[in-house]
Amino acid sequence: MSTLKHAAGVLLLCFATLAAGCSVVRGAYRAVSGAVTGTVWVVKTTYQVTAGTVRVVYRIGDVTYEVVKAPLEWALTQDGLESIDGLPPKEAIRQGRVKASPYVVRGRTYVPMSMEEAQRYSEDGVASWYGYESGRMTANGEAFNPEGLTAAHKYLPLPMFVKVTNLANGRSLIVRVNDRGPFASSDRIIDLSAGAAKRLGFHAQGLTQVRVEAIQIREE
Repeated sequence: MSTLKHAAGVLLLCFATLAAGCSVVRGAYRAVSGAVTGTVWVVKTTYQVTAGTVRVVYRIGDVTYEVVKAPLEWALTQDGLESIDGLPPKEAIRQGRVKASPYVVRGRTYVPMSMEEAQRYSEDGVASWYGYESGRMTANGEAFNPEGLTAAHKYLPLPMFVKVTNLANGRSLIVRVNDRGPFASSDRIIDLSAGAAKRLGFHAQGLTQVRVEAIQIREE
């Protein structure tokens, strides 16, 4: 994961259905031949800079995204997020001080894993989904897209990719962790976007048992 360039950390997911005002344009994740070598996922990445905006194309997994940055005036998906790295959340986002920085939600401080710890991460637990925050900004400044393949996690660095397996049906999916949560219930370990929940087959029931695993990435 550490081989992903810093530019990837400030690029944001947004589909054409999102409200006007998103900046930066589109990119893609797309399945490629030989995408997995042993336990390492190969990410083919292209960056293009035009008129101050960055277009990025990722090739991993089996879905196409548009990649954009949310305007700072957008509300956050987490209303209770009070600070990140000791700063107001949007100032920390503006300065790029989010990735593994401590943050405060409703008076409680959370300390994310280091990247080294996160690369070994594997946990079984309950997953839920969220999907009513379209037009809002995730905790690392991305425009939240309910139909994208993203997730919220309390302790993983932002952003990073993880493999999520629905233990009830065996379906697996790689998602981009770009938000903080879930906070409403301590028995949930991850909140997935509505689009990811649909792909994993638990959208209708709302909750399922999952395995969440960090994936190793090599950029080409």
